[in-house]
Amino acid sequence: MLGLSRLGRTHRFMLGIIILLIVDVIWVVSSELTSYIFREANYSKPFFTTYVKTVMFSLYLIGFIVWKPWRDQCCFTRNGFLNLNAEAGTVSPPAEPDPMLGSPIYVPVKYDSHASGGESDDAGSGGSCRSVRFNNLSEVRQLSDTYALEHNLARLSYQASVEATERLSILQNRLPIKQVLKLACLFCVLWFFANYTYQIGLEQTQPAVVNVLSSTSGLFTLICAAIFPSGSGDRFTLSKLVAVVISLGGIAMVCKSDMKLEGGKVPVGAIWSLVSAALYSFYLVLIKRKVDNEDKMDIPMFFGFVGMFCMLLLWPGFLILNGTREEVFEWPKNQQWMFILINGAIGTVLSEFLWLLGCFLTSSLVGTLSLSLVIPMSMLADGAVKSVKFGVWFYVGSIPIIVSFVAVSLLTHWDSWDPVLLAVKKSAQFLLRRKGLARVRELDREQAASLITEESHH
Repeated sequence: MLGLSRLGRTHRFMLGIIILLIVDVIWVVSSELTSYIFREANYSKPFFTTYVKTVMFSLYLIGFIVWKPWRDQCCFTRNGFLNLNAEAGTVSPPAEPDPMLGSPIYVPVKYDSHASGGESDDAGSGGSCRSVRFNNLSEVRQLSDTYALEHNLARLSYQASVEATERLSILQNRLPIKQVLKLACLFCVLWFFANYTYQIGLEQTQPAVVNVLSSTSGLFTLICAAIFPSGSGDRFTLSKLVAVVISLGGIAMVCKSDMKLEGGKVPVGAIWSLVSAALYSFYLVLIKRKVDNEDKMDIPMFFGFVGMFCMLLLWPGFLILNGTREEVFEWPKNQQWMFILINGAIGTVLSEFLWLLGCFLTSSLVGTLSLSLVIPMSMLADGAVKSVKFGVWFYVGSIPIIVSFVAVSLLTHWDSWDPVLLAVKKSAQFLLRRKGLARVRELDREQAASLITEESHH
């Protein structure tokens, strides 16, 4: 993640857009696979599949074994630095009686006895070699971290020192593991139920309908981001509101096209899809308010802790659902396990990481509006796989969805640009000028009439 901080604002934004488009493709495939698991594979267990896929986030915790920077974050001293001696393999005591130098560390000396600094005296000892025997331990004192940083930066070139200072600033501002644990515990339940309600929607209706209704999260995100802004990109503008309304209009057209396929009936999973959209919006806006930059938190570490807390806290849901007969527990078969694990690894573990990273690189609203692109993609997938034909409303409705996504992307990149508000102000000024000019002309006519009247009297 540290490499992304070196990218310019435009490059970061373009990278975020590309990542979000990749996530859209993954989610289309994942929703189709989930629908296949529920229907063709005959394993309609939304809670179980959501629980397994969420627990798979715990795979990220392997990073503490293979990734040294994560382990180092667990071993910080009071000053925030880990003071290790590479040769001795010991940690120096935290006490520093000398403000400049650390406490002494005694390390074994490695030297060759034949070239140990001895001296030969052939004349005085009849050709025998006399050597000086040194102590086998040497005292090492390290410069204090407070002074060592400035000394190391002073030895670097200007460009290298600037890059090192930026990197150090990022590392110092990064959230400690304890804070990441708190965030994961806070958001794990919210994230789980956002996905659980989405799974219920997929169980009860077609993936295209669920994706249509889930795309209303853009409106929820616009409202939440205006109340809890995390940056200039989340600032509420009139142009963003118009773009979201245009997107909702396109969604309504596409939904009308799909409603004909459903026989004119309202999809049963509609309410669950709307709940999922709202929870997704709350989750994203709140986490971006807590962490406004991807460099402040290791996203894989965060999701690893989310999986761990979901595994520890949400298992009673099996007992509740099995006891109420809402979802009778049933162990999956080998083929069902294969589909669930593949869907969890790609459609959840990988895609959620990429989606949150894309949202950090762009904005909350761009991230949620990118979900609307899943609608035409999923319906095209239905047409390609299931040979479903769509009416003209589908193609007409897809245009404003794509246009609104592009518009919000541009408005987020140029966050001080609000063309709709500017057009409203220009129109108001024009109307006021026209009204003022009409009033002046009316006064001129009255004055001319009064002068004519006076002349006629004379």
